[in-house]
Amino acid sequence: MTEVLPLNTTPLPVKLRIEDYLLLDRSGAFDAYAKTELIDGEIFYMNAQHRPHARIKSQLFLAISAALRASQSPFEALVEASIAIPDRGVPEPDIVLTSEPEGEGLIPLGTVALVIEVADTTLTNDLGVKARLYARAGIPECWVADVEGQIIHQLWAPEGGTYAQRRDVAFGERIAAVTVAGLVVEGVLT
Repeated sequence: MTEVLPLNTTPLPVKLRIEDYLLLDRSGAFDAYAKTELIDGEIFYMNAQHRPHARIKSQLFLAISAALRASQSPFEALVEASIAIPDRGVPEPDIVLTSEPEGEGLIPLGTVALVIEVADTTLTNDLGVKARLYARAGIPECWVADVEGQIIHQLWAPEGGTYAQRRDVAFGERIAAVTVAGLVVEGVLT
């Protein structure tokens, strides 16, 4: 049977699905870009990471990993691991806490407890488009480390396309995850 689609008089974008994005990636379509993400069906090229970004990310990763081990948490921190957010998202946060660090392919959404973005030039995007994506997907908590402002924006309680709760914690101060028991980081990022 042939389906007749309504006449479209306005150009509309075509949004990629995860499987489309992964097929293009496997075929080498993004090789010239080094790193890309799929956000709401659109492909985004990611800039190189400069030292301030890399330093903050490293300090957070080491402190979070130590805190997770000390609290015997079921979660493990991974750096730059892509998450499958059905149907049109494959973001790559700087740090992701997952209960399933082993395995092939993308991190399953249901295993993600917290994502962390480090923003030296991407603050508006990380607190906007990316935070909305994470909230819509139901990721319980999101931290955005603002390198220039020296603040961690801590977001939790996802409701629709936003996080209902938020607080800002200055670099070097104690930050405790709201949704991950025992995750407390103190004295880093000074």
